[in-house]
Amino acid sequence: MDAEGKHVALVHDWLTGMRGGEKCLEPVCRRWPQATLYTLIHKPGTVAPTIERLRIRPSFLNTLPQVDRYYRYLLPLMPLAAGWRIADAELVVSFSHAVAKSAHAPNGVPHVCYCFTPMRYAWHLQQSYFPTTHRWGLLTAKMVDLLLARLRAWDRQTARRVTHFVAISHTVRQRIYDCYQRQATVIYPPVDTEFYTPSHPAREDFYLVVSALAPYKRFDLAIEACRKLGRRLIVIGTGQHAAKLQTLAGPHVQFLGWQPDTVIRDYLRRAKALLFPGEEDFGIVPLEAQACGCPVIGLGRGGLTETVLPWGQAAEPTGVFFYEQTPDALCAAIEQFERDADRFDPRVARRQALRFRKERFERELLAYLDAIVRAPATPRRQAA
Repeated sequence: MDAEGKHVALVHDWLTGMRGGEKCLEPVCRRWPQATLYTLIHKPGTVAPTIERLRIRPSFLNTLPQVDRYYRYLLPLMPLAAGWRIADAELVVSFSHAVAKSAHAPNGVPHVCYCFTPMRYAWHLQQSYFPTTHRWGLLTAKMVDLLLARLRAWDRQTARRVTHFVAISHTVRQRIYDCYQRQATVIYPPVDTEFYTPSHPAREDFYLVVSALAPYKRFDLAIEACRKLGRRLIVIGTGQHAAKLQTLAGPHVQFLGWQPDTVIRDYLRRAKALLFPGEEDFGIVPLEAQACGCPVIGLGRGGLTETVLPWGQAAEPTGVFFYEQTPDALCAAIEQFERDADRFDPRVARRQALRFRKERFERELLAYLDAIVRAPATPRRQAA
């Protein structure tokens, strides 16, 4: 017996756009079109029709006016809005980087969490979101510390509601163990290698950034490095850090804001290289770049080390790593790339991306879920 005929409940942190997490959710929605989908916030029309067609049940936060514009600032309220008590499912699958894993499955029902990362705000990226600087008054800093301590305690406690963890990378697998003392299976996210393809034009003289513009992604380094070197940089994306980044930019930087996938693909096909200076959980954009034959220059930590073949270590490299998050280190990596540009074969980059194609993801994840359903019931695991 597989999970095909089971009553399935899905949980996702929020539905406000088609980013990497939603691309992981989509094939599961296609497999179970009758599933109920629980989420904190849903902005209709922002995710794929395959997702929109499900019975979507948002939390009370969704009733706040224009909440999709500021929901990230509601972090203290999210645990109150989450913790869904699901009464009638035979399988619960959560897709979580914040609170989705806190859902209560019925007693004896498996709860599989596809974990993008333990809550980054409270754990490994605490300083990126809540820096301890002179801007914080002593009282405010203490309140933030107390809030984050409570979030970490809540996050550890709700990990007990998960029977099986699946991590998006070995980097995240280690974080799950560090935060929750739980083991996890690694299933890499999908990359649409049928859409992201090379077009074989000559590479043009500009570097590219494609991402949500969040502080931890450190695109300030890309702007500063390109300013120092006098290189042209194109930035595609929006986010809470966009205004600050624009104040750092000079005439060498062009901000295009949000763009559809067809435009992103066009720039990936023409860019000299993608710049990726942040530490990511996995990083789908660098693989979309490689699928288009575009090299990657990025930080040699986190998920990028699992998806890019670096110059100096791989016989056929697809990118260049730097190891200190400074403009000078990124400048050196760009200059290294330019000196050895003929070493980067777009066919090798394409071949590397094909290892992560979406058919592989669907096959591995759905086979895993079927195996969980077939397995004998086990007690819910308690965190160590």
